[in-house]
Amino acid sequence: MYKKRDNIKMLDTLSLKCPEPILKIAARAVAMKQGDILEVRGDCPTFEKDIKMWCKRAHKTLLFIENYDNGKMKCQIEF
Repeated sequence: MYKKRDNIKMLDTLSLKCPEPILKIAARAVAMKQGDILEVRGDCPTFEKDIKMWCKRAHKTLLFIENYDNGKMKCQIEF
């Protein structure tokens, strides 16, 4: 699983479709500090693929991505 941290910020992108979740992440990234964790929840059909691609391009660490409730996904990105 993953380690619980105090510096986790939450971002709910449920019901948003591509490219909105990634745009929301990019907007939030500006305020994130090194070591911060952004937990994102979404249900877009391309959520997993899009998150992995964004992390690779932005040079951020994807700590995990998982299904948590019937098509809903969550991930944590370390900045």
